[in-house]
Amino acid sequence: MRITVDATSALLRSAGVKSYTYHWIRSLRKAARGDEIRAFPYLGDFASLDHEASMLGPLQTLSRIALLHFANIPGNPAIDWICAGSGIFHASNQVHNAPRRARLTATVHDLTCWMMPQFHTEGNVRADRNFAEKIWKRAAGLIAVSENTRQDAIRLLGIAPEKIRTIYSGVPEEYFCVRKPEQGRQYVLYVGTIEPRKNLETLLDAWRLLKPDLLRQYELIIAGPSGWRAESTLARIRSEATYLGYVPEAELPSLVAGAAVFAYPSLYEGFGFPVVQAMAAGVPVLTSNTSCLPEVTAGAAALVDPKSVAEIAAALTRLLESEAARADLVVRGRERAKKFTWSACAEESLAFFRSVAGR
Repeated sequence: MRITVDATSALLRSAGVKSYTYHWIRSLRKAARGDEIRAFPYLGDFASLDHEASMLGPLQTLSRIALLHFANIPGNPAIDWICAGSGIFHASNQVHNAPRRARLTATVHDLTCWMMPQFHTEGNVRADRNFAEKIWKRAAGLIAVSENTRQDAIRLLGIAPEKIRTIYSGVPEEYFCVRKPEQGRQYVLYVGTIEPRKNLETLLDAWRLLKPDLLRQYELIIAGPSGWRAESTLARIRSEATYLGYVPEAELPSLVAGAAVFAYPSLYEGFGFPVVQAMAAGVPVLTSNTSCLPEVTAGAAALVDPKSVAEIAAALTRLLESEAARADLVVRGRERAKKFTWSACAEESLAFFRSVAGR
């Protein structure tokens, strides 16, 4: 069976969805055996992952984005020509027209535009709602990246439960085998896009409440690209923490492994890649008791109310002052992270595709 996956995110500046697409397609191709995995719009082997740039050169990128816009013209059958011979077309939110011949599937990453529209531009909210109507609600099958996301889709979009399957994403193998680097001053680390939903203002407020001796012993390091409405938060980060900006993928495992604690007080996540990667790297995790995060960490992280400055500060203090508490989370985190591999994700996804195709 030929499966065409929309990989447009590989051409754009993107974070979690781009990671998912990159690792997922590579793993699907390794596991496919008799199946053929194509990447739309006409992408061959993937180069290295760079969230800040396209995986292709400027001319190749422009030509493929032009093809996407052409295929998105209302009533244009181009998507059927592109999918000719495919049993499955797996869409992303860049696609506006569904194919009429191939069976339509898609991944539901999160429902933040429904649950927290204040954290998105009006254009993003409109685009996601339009995608839900044209793709998610018409699809023959959907993948949810966590059970929490699956339940959100059933509740908020009216998706039939039997039509959407939970398939967990994976962790790159580098995180499981990375060695803790030699370092000077110890640090607490956050990795992710700088945007309101990530709740970094509250983390900074909590950091201020730590005892002076802890602030002398540890520094707060924040890494990640600037996102939507990040200006005021970035100004605080630069004055109250160490800001690394975007860190290339190849350097991330070592940076994560060197942290004393990984702090991720996000208000909502669909899966939470940084949290799972930190657990795989053997770093104790402090994260939120909301959305998918209790499900994904399953007792292997310190959970806090992300809106409570005092609770975050108390949990940070407990972990930083107790080597035993950190060691316990390291053991449990590593064990829990073993559940999240891209090879398992690919095998489950191929079984999902065959089921949708009636095979």
